[in-house]
Amino acid sequence: MRIFEFPEKKDWPAIVGRQKTGVPQQLKETVASILDDVRKHGDAKVLEYVRTLDGFDTDAAGLKVSGDEIATAAGRLPEELKTAIKIAAGNIRRFHEAQKQDDLTVETMAGVTCRQKNVPIGRVGLYIPGGTAPLFSTVLMLAIPAVIAGCSRIVLCTPAGRDGSVSPVILYAASICGVTEIYRIGGAVAVGAMAYGTRTVPKVDKIFGPGNSYVMEAKQQVLQDCAIDMPAGPSEVLIMADDSAEAAFVASDFLSQLEHGKDSQAILLTTSAKLMEDVVSEVESQKQKLSRRDIIDVSMDRSVAVLLGSEQEMVDFSNFYAPEHLIIATRDYLNTIEGIVNAGSVFLGNYSTESAGDYASGTNHTLPTGGWAVSYSGVNLSAFMKKITIQEISKAGLRTLGPVIETMAMAEGLDAHARSVRIRLESNR
Repeated sequence: MRIFEFPEKKDWPAIVGRQKTGVPQQLKETVASILDDVRKHGDAKVLEYVRTLDGFDTDAAGLKVSGDEIATAAGRLPEELKTAIKIAAGNIRRFHEAQKQDDLTVETMAGVTCRQKNVPIGRVGLYIPGGTAPLFSTVLMLAIPAVIAGCSRIVLCTPAGRDGSVSPVILYAASICGVTEIYRIGGAVAVGAMAYGTRTVPKVDKIFGPGNSYVMEAKQQVLQDCAIDMPAGPSEVLIMADDSAEAAFVASDFLSQLEHGKDSQAILLTTSAKLMEDVVSEVESQKQKLSRRDIIDVSMDRSVAVLLGSEQEMVDFSNFYAPEHLIIATRDYLNTIEGIVNAGSVFLGNYSTESAGDYASGTNHTLPTGGWAVSYSGVNLSAFMKKITIQEISKAGLRTLGPVIETMAMAEGLDAHARSVRIRLESNR
């Protein structure tokens, strides 16, 4: 961990080291080749890539997980885990159901009525990473709002092991959400299959979910044919803390973020030199007890602790960084949060661990990273919805509004627009 004391604002970008260097050309070309193959050859290429990349052989029918596999998954899991998943699902469902919005009707002037109608996206694709750390929690975060929104078709893709089996905990999480259309396809191949459609895998209208650099690049490349949730990159946390914070708690959140991957980043901002010293010590002590120390040792090199002169400086630094996760462990955190304008998800006080948002508090953990929180929200119910505007204008309403439209249309040189008003006003019908 690198340590900085009272740095000038001009040095903040270098401290966080989050320069967007772009995707390596070779990775871009590899992903482009995979997507082109899937687009042109469909199932044939999907099966070829599944065989060469994932290591198992199947026919097209075998790509889809059977109902029997889904039904038997529950029996392979401990009751404690199933209970935890159900509790988390209940919290996530309650929070996202509360986000429902009524349709809107406004009479903007006499005879002119405007409406806004909320409509679910028809077909959505959920990508769930598998492998050594199957992200079953992401199933809950994506499938539950998709179901609440009323999406007509929910397709889930996740990589299988070399024996062709899909993680039973992913299957169980999907089943309790009501998602049963699951395909054992991973990586950029899965993104291509959902974006373009094959004989077996349906084309979807929007793709959601995290993944490695190949998945992220694939999502960017299919944007002309399919919407995606947001740009994404390595996971990150920024912790703002003063002398009221518990060093052991701060260190535990620091480490929980760094175990995500070697490119993860954790940043501590504090106004207390003593707290910074204690956190650094706690990080080293707690790290020795963790199973993913090798990963943490690498991501630690990207992480920093910064001593600043005031709480306002911490707020300014945080808004500059626009973190995916922001923990505010200050004495007056309800006041501190008022100054925050750029963040994916915020955790207040000493007991609001970031892990709660990752799993079970109810908020969504699919969040903008890499500074994208300046312009993107995390996934929420609205991400699975469209808003359609509707207007109804009476003849009397057009008599009032028409001259306004004509004047504006003629000022733009679009006389056909103006005539579409005039022909109606001059009609005897």
